Amino acid sequence: MKIDISERTFHFRQPAGTSRGIYTTRHSYFVTAYEECNPEVRGIGECAPLPDLSCDAIPDYAHVLQRVCRQVEEKRAIPFDELRPYPSILFGLECAFAQLKAHGSPLLFPTPFAEGKEGIPINGLVWMGSYDEMLRRLDAKLQMGFHCVKLKIGAIDFEKELDLIRHLRTTFSRAEMELRVDANGGFTPKNAMRHLEALSRFDIHSIEQPIRQGQWREMAQLCQSSPLPIALDEELIGVNSYEAKCELLDRIKPHYIVMKPSLHGGMYGCDEWIRQARLRHIGSWITSALESNVGLNAIAHYAARTYGPHVTMPQGLGTGQLFTDNIDMPLQTKGEQLWVTPS
Repeated sequence: MKIDISERTFHFRQPAGTSRGIYTTRHSYFVTAYEECNPEVRGIGECAPLPDLSCDAIPDYAHVLQRVCRQVEEKRAIPFDELRPYPSILFGLECAFAQLKAHGSPLLFPTPFAEGKEGIPINGLVWMGSYDEMLRRLDAKLQMGFHCVKLKIGAIDFEKELDLIRHLRTTFSRAEMELRVDANGGFTPKNAMRHLEALSRFDIHSIEQPIRQGQWREMAQLCQSSPLPIALDEELIGVNSYEAKCELLDRIKPHYIVMKPSLHGGMYGCDEWIRQARLRHIGSWITSALESNVGLNAIAHYAARTYGPHVTMPQGLGTGQLFTDNIDMPLQTKGEQLWVTPS
């Protein structure tokens, strides 16, 4: 087996604002696996750590990736447990191996989604920005036909963010529109409950990561007392061992967990999270993390395999329109669903 490594920088159509700052470019590594006796059949995976967020966004990332790939070439297998500290590398290798197993097809797993028989419902994402920017983005998602909208909050004045949510609810009831919000840790333990109570007046499905990760006691108190369900996202980053995952779920007791394979242990690690969450009656959904279409395609097929057939809960999958210079993959959005396009 051979694994080639390449890298590429993508450029956002518009700056992507998060609580960690604003991204204008996105750097990804790509691993391409093939057998030397049959080099035409290849499997490609994207390894894309997020600066200042991923637990494996380390200075010597390229060196570690090179070393791991040489080890995988020699052993012809992925060392899953050894790669727990490097979720984005593990995810890229998993995707490459899955495509090889699928004889080079980007349709990674046999599901109704891969056959083009079903779409995956997705939420419309409204990025952080000024009030006017977010209002325009919100209205654009509604015009596109989305019935589940996720608002990134925490970047502007909280009262203005409430105005946006009020704007949505004056037009659409909860039955007509599911509304999710993501604070990206933007609240503090002191003001979080006050903000949660204000948000709860607008029939919100859930809020992701109201306070910064690492504050387990405070987060557990919020999950116990919050008037609206809390989903954990950043809180799960770097919690890589099976034992630590169980401890976190038992201590914090969230209502949902949000799975990002590049951040939360690849497909292998996310499977662990989801299994343990189900045992504790904790819900989950899967979302992308600013990957190119290569990563997005893999995450979509993983979501279809994990929750299908007949995926009903909207997933947080991008639409492939993030970058001006994305890579073509057989994906297409139709209204509020992501579909595989004809070959």
